[in-house]
Amino acid sequence: MEEYKQLVEKAKEAMTYAYAPYSNFKVGAALLTDTDKIYTGCNVENASFGATNCAERTAIFKAVSEGELRYKAIAIVSSSKEFTYPCGICRQVIGEFMPNGHIILENALGEIKVFEFKELLPGHFTQEDLNK
Repeated sequence: MEEYKQLVEKAKEAMTYAYAPYSNFKVGAALLTDTDKIYTGCNVENASFGATNCAERTAIFKAVSEGELRYKAIAIVSSSKEFTYPCGICRQVIGEFMPNGHIILENALGEIKVFEFKELLPGHFTQEDLNK
């Protein structure tokens, strides 16, 4: 649980870099790899809303671009008093690389929830599904 606290703190740091001029909804994520490296990400909005990228995918794409393909956990924080769960696209991307990992959520009140990935997206689409 101690490494999860560190992940939450790293996610909070990443959230300070969020570019959210349209929604003012800032999100930060910190990803723990199987090799114990941490990659962070923030949400990056765009006037063409479809070009916006979530914090979770930013962190994952940074890790993939550095050759890290397997993860233990991801922490997600936001500027909201509510818990910020990963969106559907992020859940699918998380499942590609972390089907057995943990998702740690902290709200602006400091409350924490921890989930196994499979709890948030059971039966997600996988590479094996492409070969059926």
